[in-house]
Amino acid sequence: MTIQAPERAMVIMAHPDDPEFSCGGTMALWAAAGTEITYLILTNGNKGSDDPAMTPARLTEIRHQEQRNACDVLGVKNIIFFDEPDGELVSTLELRKRVVAEIRRYKPDIVIGPDPSRYFFAHTYINHADHRAAGLVTIDAVFPAARNRMYHPELLDEGLEPHTVKEVYLSGTDNPNRWVDITSVFETKIKALLCHVSQIQDPENFPARMAERSKAIDEYGQEVAREGFRVMSIG
Repeated sequence: MTIQAPERAMVIMAHPDDPEFSCGGTMALWAAAGTEITYLILTNGNKGSDDPAMTPARLTEIRHQEQRNACDVLGVKNIIFFDEPDGELVSTLELRKRVVAEIRRYKPDIVIGPDPSRYFFAHTYINHADHRAAGLVTIDAVFPAARNRMYHPELLDEGLEPHTVKEVYLSGTDNPNRWVDITSVFETKIKALLCHVSQIQDPENFPARMAERSKAIDEYGQEVAREGFRVMSIG
């Protein structure tokens, strides 16, 4: 299913590379259609390595640049790094206020974030606590805080008036109700993901693994690549 591109979209994720894995194809489609896309990357990703020679400070620099490179591939213009410590993300009131401020500043029609209710993927993967915290702060910021002037009134002094998001897309969900056909931009998604050199193991076989993960059969019996979301229309 191809979804009409919004005028503005915001992606709120825990780590560099999370946007590309969860919605990189959708972002490529929307960016090509003229959507202004803003990324909020909540942590610095500084624990994402087992290399004994790597330092947290150096890894932060590497992952910032990898994310910028991936955004260049997809056509994402705005990236905001919150730089919370990797592995320690908590949905606090202060973090919510920071997210609300950016929602009010950029006024997205659609916000994409992780599904905070997803704890497990099949029998092989425990969802990262940072992903769940990012999802929780996303939905709490979208509703009701970003749209209600009584929440974080100090933001009004900065000229950040309330903003109502029309739709929320939750990625990595058990209950997708909307699928986006990304077949035409699948190679672009792979190219963006491969920018995250520090995080991709076995890059030669990575495209095939992602193709298998994204593979589906559409209503016409054709094999397609797609991304799924749980979508809530709240505007």
